[in-house]
Amino acid sequence: MPNPASILAAIRAAAICHGLNLVAAVPVARYDAAVRPAARAALIDPAARAIVVLGNGGGGFWAALKRHAARNPGWWERENPLDDFTREVVEREVAAPLRAAALRYTVVHPFMHGGARTLNFVELGKAAGMAGPSILGVVVHPVFGPWIAFRAALLLEVPLEAPGDARGFDPCPGCVPRSCISACPAAAVSFPAGWDVPKCLTHRVEAEPDCAARCHARAGCVLGPEHRYPDDELAYHQRRALRAMRPYYNAHIKPARRT
Repeated sequence: MPNPASILAAIRAAAICHGLNLVAAVPVARYDAAVRPAARAALIDPAARAIVVLGNGGGGFWAALKRHAARNPGWWERENPLDDFTREVVEREVAAPLRAAALRYTVVHPFMHGGARTLNFVELGKAAGMAGPSILGVVVHPVFGPWIAFRAALLLEVPLEAPGDARGFDPCPGCVPRSCISACPAAAVSFPAGWDVPKCLTHRVEAEPDCAARCHARAGCVLGPEHRYPDDELAYHQRRALRAMRPYYNAHIKPARRT
């Protein structure tokens, strides 16, 4: 069996070429102890002993997607161009060293659906030391701030532990300016309560242009402003988030506001 350290190094080398610059590994037992039973990795792959988490900090992954789309006409017309690119990169390129080493693995994505089990990627990121909590409703990184995303996880049968730089990171209680609070036009962020989901969602749907280009609170975070996603990426994510918010608003919030 290959040395675990060499396995992780090979995964990192394959991932960084596509903008996946955040890679960490956590024992399955530590993650499973932090989540509800339904989200445990053992339900997906009972033989797995470690989880390698793949993510991006900053706009490198988006730039890789744009290069890929330029080489593949029609890519942007897909229903989920970013998710499809993620799947292709992870399953074809990043997992290649595992196939070469004849190691069994299971790929899990946060966007999996259709009955497929997935993981709690927020808790997974924390357990792996890739991010810490925030009052914004998203996790944050010491360098990249809120401009990170978890893209995939690899469940492996080999023992691995390689935490990221955010192990125990919890910046909001000690933040002095908390500029994210004043930046939110919906007053949907506060301390210590955090993100008020109904208030945010209502404002997003009813005053759509106000937050169409970016989340103002996220952009107001003092961490990692130089790593903020490019404008076209921000708009892409905001449009898709709004599309998902509207059905919930129409079914649950709008009727309640009429009574």
